[in-house]
Amino acid sequence: MRSSAGAVADRHPREERDGPTKHEQPDRVAMLVKRKIGEASFGLVAGRDFRPETLSAIILAKLVKDAEVRIGPIKKAVITVPAYFDDTRRKATKDAGRIAGLDVLDILDEPTAAALAYSLQPIKSIGQRSPLSAVESQTVLVYDLGGGTFDVTLVRLSKNHFQTLAIEGDVRLGGKDWDDRIVKHIADIFVKTHDCDPREDNQSLVALRSASERAKRTLSKLPRTTITCSHRGKSLSVPLTRDEFEAVTKDLLVRTRFTCQSVLRQAGLTWDHVDRVLMVGGSTHMPMTGRMLQELTGKQPDNSLAVSEVVARGAALHAGIVALRSTADNNLLGAEARELLGDVVEINVNAHSLGIEARNAADQRINDILIPKNTMLPTAASRVYYTKTENQQKVRVKVLQGEAPEANACIPIGECWIDGLPPNLPNRSPVQVRCGVASNGLIEVLALDMTSGKMAHTVIHRANGLSDDEIAREAAFVRSLRIQ
Repeated sequence: MRSSAGAVADRHPREERDGPTKHEQPDRVAMLVKRKIGEASFGLVAGRDFRPETLSAIILAKLVKDAEVRIGPIKKAVITVPAYFDDTRRKATKDAGRIAGLDVLDILDEPTAAALAYSLQPIKSIGQRSPLSAVESQTVLVYDLGGGTFDVTLVRLSKNHFQTLAIEGDVRLGGKDWDDRIVKHIADIFVKTHDCDPREDNQSLVALRSASERAKRTLSKLPRTTITCSHRGKSLSVPLTRDEFEAVTKDLLVRTRFTCQSVLRQAGLTWDHVDRVLMVGGSTHMPMTGRMLQELTGKQPDNSLAVSEVVARGAALHAGIVALRSTADNNLLGAEARELLGDVVEINVNAHSLGIEARNAADQRINDILIPKNTMLPTAASRVYYTKTENQQKVRVKVLQGEAPEANACIPIGECWIDGLPPNLPNRSPVQVRCGVASNGLIEVLALDMTSGKMAHTVIHRANGLSDDEIAREAAFVRSLRIQ
């Protein structure tokens, strides 16, 4: 299940039926929810300060409602996320599923899901159609450019075996940024022509953003289009060619190119080692992406499966794999699905290094990395640290994600405490910390006071995370909505 970027919700049946549009009531629309998932607040929508998890849950609830029309009741789901999501965003995504009333079986990286879909379904090959799983072994680059996020993943595929080699990405780069460049281009022309700025009025800006997105889609098919902008009773129609669009967004495409090169370096490979390039995400419809990838890799990118649907297909296949491994659900699949999925092995890696905040000899806070980036999952690592003062009563274990050596330059994931330490504990008493990362990227921590033998085993406390009570409260709110 891959959620979309925006949502409109309301308590009143008539307004839902008639549909408050983003043009008429832009304050009632939430856009790019995925970019803010994991933060404490999305902001005001229809006068209410929403959590990103709640807005995501509304989208999920809508997807479930639509799917149930075709396939019947749905209680469980696999939810996909950008591969570069950190633990905070993954946990928030899982909470969104719970708020939507779903039993979240797993959180799956979107490029992994796409590779799974390409591998287990017949697709176009050179001169014939054959499943990737029939090939002995291939190294595949998955280029996933969605509406709000961007990922590049290297995957090694062989029959019934899918191993992620390296991940890189940008959770704040996507098709919306291409839209925004068109908005700026048209608005700047409007200002020069009419001496007023449509970006200063919310409704004018929303209409311009909508027209810009439509223009982007048109330019994916045609060489030119026209955008009309209206503001303060004035109107302007501006022609825009594909070449002009590509010129004003060139630096965004270059960012994705650099990311592709980076992930290859991390894996220690060259383009000669890459057998196939898979295109995923609606924004890869832009012709510039395919041309850039072919020039960079020397290979014709493969978009033979619908780029906007391939992740959902892979999530469905992964749900089948999970069901086969569950004694409660393995009787849900037929013989053909059992034969296809029964022996599939999936191996992922962590997108960010995992470390513990510590202090060095100069008393500076550093990121002491326990599990490096692109380590095969599931995994765990432990290290011994030491107390800083005599008679210390408790120890804080603060978990970080990131590559920087400085603690304040990394993402603080959360913390746990060992308290109630024995009295008169000498300075530099040893404390062992063990961090584990599950195959879906979620983290847990164990900490052991080696003097007393006391252990803290807890899911880490996340600064922006929701408690069970808060999840129940948000779930009740979502249930109160008429989602149609």
